[in-house]
Amino acid sequence: MLVVVSYDVSFEDKHGARRLRRIAKVCQDYGQRVQYSVFECIVDPAQWTILRKKLIEEANLECDSLRFYFLGKNWRNRIEHLGVKSVMDLEEGTLIV
Repeated sequence: MLVVVSYDVSFEDKHGARRLRRIAKVCQDYGQRVQYSVFECIVDPAQWTILRKKLIEEANLECDSLRFYFLGKNWRNRIEHLGVKSVMDLEEGTLIV
């Protein structure tokens, strides 16, 4: 399933920049960045459970926010991209990191 993860991290305390980097790192482990604070992650239910848990652990939900959009298995018909930044199709071919 495709899950779109977006986040907003507060910089009102001294740990905001650190939380921002750590949240981005967790997202990069599961998907690709499509905007500064937006990732598309193709995960199965077990991976989703782990991803969600890690994000909640890194965020300070008193001042940060996490948003998850579930596009399911038929996500290709639900996304339209316009503009210059191209993204990789995570389900086609082999991805070597």
